[in-house]
Amino acid sequence: MSDTAIKFENISKQYRLGTIGTGTLSHDLNRWWTINVRGKEDPYLKVGQVNDREAKSTSDYVWALQDIDLEVKQGEVLGIIGNNGAGKSTLLKILSRVTNPSTGRILAHGRIASLLEVGTGFHPELTGRENIYMNGSIMGMTKTEITSKFDEIVEFAGVEKYIDTPVKRYSSGMTVRLGFAIAAHMEPEILVVDEVLAVGDAEFQKKAIGKMQDVSNYQGRTVLFVSHNMGAIEQLCSRAISLDKGKINLSGTTNEVINHYLKNNSIVEGKIIDSLKIHNHQISIESITINQSPNNIIVINPHENRLTINIKGYLSEGKKMSLEIRFYDQLEHLQMLFSPGHLYENIKFFEKGQFEISETIVLPDSLTKNEFKLTIDVTRPNIEKLFSFRNSVKLICKGIQGYSGLEFPASNCGLLMLR
Repeated sequence: MSDTAIKFENISKQYRLGTIGTGTLSHDLNRWWTINVRGKEDPYLKVGQVNDREAKSTSDYVWALQDIDLEVKQGEVLGIIGNNGAGKSTLLKILSRVTNPSTGRILAHGRIASLLEVGTGFHPELTGRENIYMNGSIMGMTKTEITSKFDEIVEFAGVEKYIDTPVKRYSSGMTVRLGFAIAAHMEPEILVVDEVLAVGDAEFQKKAIGKMQDVSNYQGRTVLFVSHNMGAIEQLCSRAISLDKGKINLSGTTNEVINHYLKNNSIVEGKIIDSLKIHNHQISIESITINQSPNNIIVINPHENRLTINIKGYLSEGKKMSLEIRFYDQLEHLQMLFSPGHLYENIKFFEKGQFEISETIVLPDSLTKNEFKLTIDVTRPNIEKLFSFRNSVKLICKGIQGYSGLEFPASNCGLLMLR
């Protein structure tokens, strides 16, 4: 018996921009006649361009995926990474039979359980209990089999209090919890999980990753996992592939693929806020600068190791506000938390109208990495989060006084791991 769980053979997927079909009834009929009666290749597959989100389109057709050949072994946990629009979700949708490929075929051995989007496969008018039975039936399980797993599913999801409430009243996090619990406990041979787990809280993400490890290691089932969380990919996956513009640009060990992806997607110089105004009915953010730099390249003095974050904006009414600033490495590991607002004297009141917040952070003396992700939350203490901003920044440590322009090696810049 073959140990191959999934085999992708020459998988490609083409989409037409803007319309469904070919645009006119005569074109649709001509296409149908060419394929089904004359037995020739679809003429519209001969046109189209690479799916590059940043390039101006010169064709009505794009290739979301192109010439994907891939084998996944039984019991393997395969990580799939890539930029937005690289084709990750399209690949999983074809595997889950949500959509058909334009060319090629997929050979899969066993039942497939998919969690592609929040609420995938749920009927919003049905209760959580009814959706568990409905999903199980779709997967080919009997009522007796579903009943035997029911309590385990509900306990894992942590939604027992709401199990007889219609799913339309669930939060997105609750919906993901129940959806993942169903998919993982129905004992499919293949489990497909898109980055939807990012909606869940930290406790549930940890529990979900542990469950996927158990499903693979102890039950011999196959898992395909898409995520932008490189730490989760590193922890869970035994192998990974990187997609770029609909094609596989690297397949190998998890560390090889992650390092290649991070190296080729390092940050570029650009405005931290990039003229995008963050706003809601209470607050509008006009600018965010760090060490007076409007760019993602941040210069610090190694003798001071200080970051000064300045935020300007507009308030619709007077409020007490404080900052929470978190630093993550490229694998999404939290390196440092700065939260002056936990001390009452650091909570400041700002009048209605224009406001400016400025906080200075003293970094650790030993710096080991030169690139990190920065999350800035402006909150009303113990009440609500007014806005959250996240971006990647790079530190450049300037030389000692008297050696103007000298830059330290990259290994001397960054943040100390505090774990």
